Amino acid sequence: MNTTVAVWMVIGLAFVAANLPWLSERIFFLFSGGERGKGAWWRWAEWLALYFVVGAVALGVENKLNGTLYPQDWEFFAVTACLFLVFALPGFIYRYDLKQHLRRRQA
Repeated sequence: MNTTVAVWMVIGLAFVAANLPWLSERIFFLFSGGERGKGAWWRWAEWLALYFVVGAVALGVENKLNGTLYPQDWEFFAVTACLFLVFALPGFIYRYDLKQHLRRRQA
């Protein structure tokens, strides 16, 4: 696997993972969210956990391709967290805006 393909695979994984908390009603995809579904705090906790999971995958890919891990400062993590937040926007909009409009239209 070359570096370009690996980078795009990690970006695609990040996009999918960032949207998963807003598309599922199960807490960490294992437990039922209850009668009212899972709350916003659970969604944000899942989002943060998935950020770290994708980061771990990216570190593994970097180590596999380069044989070493390059040191990063806080700016790198701030930028990746913001990018992960931007990636989550479609799922967030679907959950809190579009889904309600679609339900009204069906009724």
